[in-house]
Amino acid sequence: MKRNLQIKFVVIAATVLICLYGIFGLPTSFGQLKDNLKKNINLGLDLRGGSHLVLQVQLQDAFMAAADIAIEHLKEELKKGGINYAAMDRNELASLEDADRIQINIHGIPADKTSAFRSLVGDQFTDWILTPVNATDYRMNMKPTEAIKLKQDTLTQTMHTIERKINALGLAESSVQQRGRAEAEAELLVQLPGVDDPARIKALLQEQAMLELYEVKDGPFATEQEGLAKHGGVLPLNTKLVHAVARNGQAEGWYLLARSPVIRGTDLRSAHASQGETPGRWETDFVLTQDAAHRFEQFTESNIGNRLAIVLDGQVLSAPVIQSRISDTGRITGAASQQEAADLALNLTAGSLPARVVPEEERTVGPSLGNDSIREGFIAGLVGLVAVVLAMLAYYRGAGINATLALILNAVILVAALSYFNATLTLPGIAGIILTIGMAVDSNVLIFERVREELRVGKGVAAALDAGFSKAFLTIVDTHVTTVVSCAFLFLFGTGPVKGFAVTLVIGLIANVFTAVFVSKTIFDWELSRRRVATLSI
Repeated sequence: MKRNLQIKFVVIAATVLICLYGIFGLPTSFGQLKDNLKKNINLGLDLRGGSHLVLQVQLQDAFMAAADIAIEHLKEELKKGGINYAAMDRNELASLEDADRIQINIHGIPADKTSAFRSLVGDQFTDWILTPVNATDYRMNMKPTEAIKLKQDTLTQTMHTIERKINALGLAESSVQQRGRAEAEAELLVQLPGVDDPARIKALLQEQAMLELYEVKDGPFATEQEGLAKHGGVLPLNTKLVHAVARNGQAEGWYLLARSPVIRGTDLRSAHASQGETPGRWETDFVLTQDAAHRFEQFTESNIGNRLAIVLDGQVLSAPVIQSRISDTGRITGAASQQEAADLALNLTAGSLPARVVPEEERTVGPSLGNDSIREGFIAGLVGLVAVVLAMLAYYRGAGINATLALILNAVILVAALSYFNATLTLPGIAGIILTIGMAVDSNVLIFERVREELRVGKGVAAALDAGFSKAFLTIVDTHVTTVVSCAFLFLFGTGPVKGFAVTLVIGLIANVFTAVFVSKTIFDWELSRRRVATLSI
């Protein structure tokens, strides 16, 4: 018996020490203790203060990009198949509601090539529906199932890209989630605890960082009209005019570029900020993937002496002359500061957004609100705990002390679990902790009432305790399992705060089974082993 009790006390002591280490660490001073506590207990936006952003994803951008890729692919295949055409273009999508109305228009397919053209589209463009307009013209519309998939894929990729950007900034406690269930809303909720000035963060999140390298066909021109006028008002086939920003000594203007880029942002392997040759000037260096490096090397070798435009988010940053063959590296100069160069590298490394994001709502929660929430939540929990303890002591007398110790240990385990899991504590989480206190007391009430019943039928103290705990155990497990199932549904279908409530409650319930059954029974057994007890203070 004593050997069994010793093992149980070692388990309880080890659990307490592990929990205390998770919460406080190994501080050597009171200041370090406070720092460890602040570091280990992550507070959410509603407690710590910070920024709350609602971003709308412009899904129409992804649809137009998909159409552009399909057009380039179709042109290549038609050329290989010897099928001529007069023109090929797509419609412009002005709003989010028009996203799935994307359309590719093909004009001037020769009548004798109709069968070959239809076979080619049917075999290689299975995501699109081909419809004849007349004898020589056709239109292609994206299949409804593919449109739905593209919407969800765009939202998911945007979320992951924003998460990578936020994590790279060291804001690991932040969260990004879809707001609402309908893809038509295309809204993302971004919460940034501890960020009081979201201007830089918002600018980083909005920047698509769509890096592309284009062959320069002509320019620069002072105005767009000048570029058009030089070519008789009609741009050469497979070219486009792109605006150049005034940067790094380069004047504002326009360049005539090839329609398709030589290198895309997806071809980047890494990027980092570095100091340029001129003191105080910063630049962003990037490294290409192996496949892209091979293509870039071939292009630069055959275009020495020509210009190459570096285009970021649809604007020409610079158009340097290719001096020699370049393999796998490049650089973007002209950053105003180290932070600007580092931000660009971060965006390039995190990946390009598949569509623009537009802020719809922005709120800053001040730390005073967070402190008020913490204080009021703490007071509510403390008052509830004191009231419960007093009620247990008044009604169950000595056994109430046992229940109080189990209750305190339950709270310690719960907080330690949140620390070890790096979970974020929010107001709904505090509500879950308070509800856990009630569930823990309920478990003790079930056990104590069952022990009382056993004592009333004349059983001895030891026999009544054994029977009371064993018979109440199944009831406790049953009530806890049903609550855990409810929490599982809350976690699966709820939003962030609801998920926090569910997680906190589940951790508390698991801890409660340990404290109410194992710890409480061990304390009773220890009391019985110390002296012969004829009656039980319960």
